[in-house]
Amino acid sequence: MPQPDLVIFDCDGVLVDSEIIAARIEAELLTSAGYEITPEELAETYAGLTFKDIMMRVEEKSAIPFQASLIDRAEALVDRKLRSDVRAIDGVREAVASVTVPRAVCSNSRTERVEFMLEKVGLLPFFASRIFSGLDIPSKKTKPAPDVFLFAAEKLGANPRNSFVIEDSVHGVAGARAAGMRVIGFTGAGHSYPGHADTLTEAGAETVIRRWAELKSVIAALSEWSADA
Repeated sequence: MPQPDLVIFDCDGVLVDSEIIAARIEAELLTSAGYEITPEELAETYAGLTFKDIMMRVEEKSAIPFQASLIDRAEALVDRKLRSDVRAIDGVREAVASVTVPRAVCSNSRTERVEFMLEKVGLLPFFASRIFSGLDIPSKKTKPAPDVFLFAAEKLGANPRNSFVIEDSVHGVAGARAAGMRVIGFTGAGHSYPGHADTLTEAGAETVIRRWAELKSVIAALSEWSADA
């Protein structure tokens, strides 16, 4: 594998520092609805999942029934806050530009949200026509299902086994691994926590980086080493 067919970036918590923004709003809504949780707890446990999936898991765990309208309320509040406050993660522009093979985004956020965040931080031109949302693909299956990764690889003519994914969440790592892809963990966003790197490694990431300056050399090194060797 001298060089990959495709490098896939997650969006939230990888390209943009949005996970902590969403976690603050979603934690407040869940707490108001009867399930007390901090933004830090929510980010550590549920980062990478849609709010609908978070709500369903919390319902199952707590036996607290939530109103379905909470989903739409969360989406609207998060969208509003992201439009005003979202920022690119330090060094990400240079890291993305250093990837000379095809690049794509695979996210559990809606395509519209991914596009407005990337446009706001100036990253959209790097990924034009190569943004894939688990919510918008034919199967509608979001991470940790592998569907969005496999859909992107098929559309872009890439071999999943020759593709790298950069992910910040256990659920994203699990989905990429289930797709047969190689995973680099990322812990440089605002929602990162002690033990984050170990958690991503245990989930299946081959290595973990905290600074974007490391990406180019890590991809080059891993490309020289086959996971099957």
